[in-house]
Amino acid sequence: MNPSSRRKESVGGRIFTFVNTAILVLIALVCLLPFINIIASSFATTQEVMAKRFILFPTTFSLDAYRYILSTPTIFRGLGVSVGVTVAGTVVSMLLTALMAYGLSRRYLPARNTINFIVVFSMLFSGGMIPTFLVVKSVGLINSYGSLIFPVAVNAFNMIIMRNFFQALPDSLEESAKIDGSNDFGIFMRIMLPLALPSIATISLFYAVAYWNTYMNAILYMNDSAKWPIQVLLRQIVIVSSGMQAEGTSVDIVPPAQTIKMAVIVIATVPMLAAYPFVQKHFTKGALLGAVKG
Repeated sequence: MNPSSRRKESVGGRIFTFVNTAILVLIALVCLLPFINIIASSFATTQEVMAKRFILFPTTFSLDAYRYILSTPTIFRGLGVSVGVTVAGTVVSMLLTALMAYGLSRRYLPARNTINFIVVFSMLFSGGMIPTFLVVKSVGLINSYGSLIFPVAVNAFNMIIMRNFFQALPDSLEESAKIDGSNDFGIFMRIMLPLALPSIATISLFYAVAYWNTYMNAILYMNDSAKWPIQVLLRQIVIVSSGMQAEGTSVDIVPPAQTIKMAVIVIATVPMLAAYPFVQKHFTKGALLGAVKG
């Protein structure tokens, strides 16, 4: 290859890199600008939000929306409920999912194929809202925090990802551990779980986001407004800010209706955004290991 062809390839490579970078930056801006607009609008005045269709920096900085949302102690109670449900639910879901995934990844498990078929079938067809409500009611979970956790404790998709991850691990690991005298539970705790940390981090994030966004189950199963998670309370605040009546929410100031909706989105989204960087390095690796192998 002569120097001129290498020079041409180098120029072409630089052009290719520039075009790719420009496209990725454009895509990132398309994704990022709407959220910047929401954050800026939440700190703007209602008049500015009504006058401008898009805001990157508020002309007049205002905390009225957040002052309104935080004017009632119920918002802190709702945050506490959501944090508790998210933490407890994620732990319970990961424990059940990991145990089930490891069991179904073992080829010697009796009726393994039948159970796997049932799991996949549940992804396509469900019992529906009314049968699920009757089951939750029959086991006494109505108006309890357990109703926000146990009906959705195991997600079939997440379980399959983790099952495929365990299947991809060499059988020699389990065989050598059994030769050393370890039982199945010991193998699971001491060998399989440490190796599955990337997958666990990824699926934990999936579960945490699902529990944090719990809304429909709280509407269906929670009769006591004192036990509502943050998502339901934020909906009530939006209703009140629109001039309608909402149960369990009382405030003493006139709300800035337009900026309230923006502030509600920020409050509901920021906690998950803050947690994401801690698991981001495991995210792609954990998802791909369980999705493409096995």
